[in-house]
Amino acid sequence: MPYEGLIAETVNINGHEGDQIDAYLARPLGAGPHPGVVLFHHMPGWDEASKEMARKFAYNGYACISPNLHFREGKGNSVDNSNSVREAGGMPDARTMGDVAGAISYMRSLPYHNGKVGIIGFCSGGRQVYLAACTVSGIDAAVDCWGGGVICPPEELTERQPVAPIEYTKDMACPILGLFGNEDARPSPEDVDKTEEELKKHNKNYEFHRWDGAGHGFFAVDRPSYRQHAAVEGWEKVFDFYGRYLK
Repeated sequence: MPYEGLIAETVNINGHEGDQIDAYLARPLGAGPHPGVVLFHHMPGWDEASKEMARKFAYNGYACISPNLHFREGKGNSVDNSNSVREAGGMPDARTMGDVAGAISYMRSLPYHNGKVGIIGFCSGGRQVYLAACTVSGIDAAVDCWGGGVICPPEELTERQPVAPIEYTKDMACPILGLFGNEDARPSPEDVDKTEEELKKHNKNYEFHRWDGAGHGFFAVDRPSYRQHAAVEGWEKVFDFYGRYLK
């Protein structure tokens, strides 16, 4: 039986334009080499739930890093940082992709990393995963968990988020897994259908899974949205997918 020790800590990484930001790194204590995962936290922020999921990856044999994409808000806690981001109109896509590229570079520098990097994101992080899979290099597999806003009407585009991620689909350079609840409103089942159509149109390597009775955030064990059956099956899909593309 493999040794089950792990370590988790806050580290500093160079993000967008060289800004030094916080990131949470969780990894197995074994010598490895271990596949890597970059975890994009949800809109509620770089919180306990996100760090708990990073440790879940470490327990399952992955080095996982979760950059604090709200770091520059500087409010001192994830709730206030999240509110600040919402009031400002959401995360700037260019800055977020710069932070993600920095996290990937940091992961690839670690001596126990096997050279493969996956990304996973939840809620707004799912949208950012789709965008990163199309615009950031060095990604071997992507997991979009109920990312809302992949499809966005022109009137909802902003200076911070000027292009809907769906528009970049032709440039997607890695396999993508999508997990969705059929009771979700963002993304709605119709939006998921349209995303799937676009992936098919461009002959992308993808697989989508959907669950009846599940809505937004059905992995969240600390929220009423949690759906045990869908969450257990969903995590199985994630580890099967990463097992195929990262190990």
